[in-house]
Amino acid sequence: MGRTLLGRLGGMLAVLSLVSVLVFLLTRLAAGDPIAVLLGDQASLEDIAQARQRYGLDQPLVSQFMLWLGEVLQGNLGQSIFLQMPVTQVLWERVEPTACLAFLSVSLAMLIGVPCGIVSAVWRGRWIDQCVSTLAMLGASMPSFWMGLMVIQLLAVGAGWFPVSGYGDPGAGWATRIHHLMLPALVLGTLNSALIIRFTRASMLDILSEDYIRTARSKGLSESVVVLKHALLNALVPILTVLGLTLALMIGGAVVTETVFNLPGLGNLVVRAVLRRDYPVIQGALLAIAGVYVIINFVIDVMYVFVDPRVRHA
Repeated sequence: MGRTLLGRLGGMLAVLSLVSVLVFLLTRLAAGDPIAVLLGDQASLEDIAQARQRYGLDQPLVSQFMLWLGEVLQGNLGQSIFLQMPVTQVLWERVEPTACLAFLSVSLAMLIGVPCGIVSAVWRGRWIDQCVSTLAMLGASMPSFWMGLMVIQLLAVGAGWFPVSGYGDPGAGWATRIHHLMLPALVLGTLNSALIIRFTRASMLDILSEDYIRTARSKGLSESVVVLKHALLNALVPILTVLGLTLALMIGGAVVTETVFNLPGLGNLVVRAVLRRDYPVIQGALLAIAGVYVIINFVIDVMYVFVDPRVRHA
């Protein structure tokens, strides 16, 4: 087990190293000059040259990368060109809406996906299985921006139950924050529950066909005990995997939903940084999101140890 976890840690470092190189190169290869965007059309060539020198953009790419990597290893992600703030501070101010939205969405997706997947597997081939599978297919194929606009029209504009957009006033309490996040969480949770339904159903079907499940039923155990205790516990490994990946996806990929609902999260920050060619913010945000991905995957690997004894003794 210890050797396995050490191998996972080594893989995390390798992934982050590769991501840092790719992020740096892709931002530099993208069209546009952040200094030209910052200073505007009226700036002279001399002003542009002085600004490029001040931000280190006049140096060779290798030198720029080594300087940035050295700062990253010291915990410094650089200074935003447009916001004139440390990137770590910019990210920290935007992480709360994204993290809260991600956890609310995953919780809702789990509450929908796992029970529906179990029901669909237990009553395989019946009408309820067909209904759940159809809904899962619709959820997997529905664009998030379209559903976001529909729920805004129905539940915010029409019914008036929720705010249309935003994250509340700066001094708002948690109740107000959660109230603003309910609609985007409903969108993300409903759409991402489709994948959880399909994985839960497939995993439960594999377990329900095993011999020890038939043995448990032949002993006279109730169907709920057989399904929840014997089948579900042994089907948790792939379910945990998809739950963790869903959480990571929502933290790093809720750009469209945050834009539709005008949430001041990481996704909205990355979109604005790309439009401004704010290299330090783009690099810092993408590196932080990649770090979240690998940490979540590592936590899932650790959870395998407690869920599946075979992993513990591997």
